[in-house]
Amino acid sequence: MTKSRAKIGFSDELDDLSKIGSADAVGADLKRQTEAARGAAAQAGFIREGHQQKPLRRRRTGRNAQLNIKAKPETIEAYCRIADEHGWGLGETLEYAVELLDKQKR
Repeated sequence: MTKSRAKIGFSDELDDLSKIGSADAVGADLKRQTEAARGAAAQAGFIREGHQQKPLRRRRTGRNAQLNIKAKPETIEAYCRIADEHGWGLGETLEYAVELLDKQKR
């Protein structure tokens, strides 16, 4: 004995997927909508807070090991400030700090 599925009211819409269109058309439509929304937001004076103020720190550097540490918020702020002032990435800043500490120790 086979049980039939309960009807929840979506079968007609799901049976006819031709309304959706191709993936390319959907992607193009989504891109157009996104650009229109960004244009309207810019025209209205909206900006993404923190998005434009922070420098882009992502670069291809060959660094592929991760180091997770806990630190005080003020230490993290100072670390990021130093990196930003010099235009360094966070990994690069750590390398300079370790090199400097190593030189001082010798």
